[in-house]
Amino acid sequence: QVQLVESGGGLVQPGGSLRLSCAASGFTLGYYTIGWFRQAPGKEREGVSCISRSDGKTYYADSVLGRFTISRDNTENTVYLQMNSLKPEDTAVYYCARMHFLLSPSLRSEQYDYWGQGTQVTVSS
Repeated sequence: QVQLVESGGGLVQPGGSLRLSCAASGFTLGYYTIGWFRQAPGKEREGVSCISRSDGKTYYADSVLGRFTISRDNTENTVYLQMNSLKPEDTAVYYCARMHFLLSPSLRSEQYDYWGQGTQVTVSS
């Protein structure tokens, strides 16, 4: 069955870096747009970044543009989110998700059909 498993979260000081991984199984990663989302306590889920299935084009929320980089390794069936210059406001549970097959890339969560369990990222001194 379709599974997405995130890893790489943890506690980091402001200005630090983390790399999140999203390991996919049960489907061919290269055929789907994959997105990263996050949800902080008391806040709505926010789209962070996605990478297109067709041409590998990347998209970012304004809040992370220039600091986060999404990439994919189709041979490893894994998507990565490199997070640099982390800020306390980046603290959240981070989720990866698979987009519905035929939709154009977006950061709208309702357009994603399978989700991982999430990994906690805490940015604090």
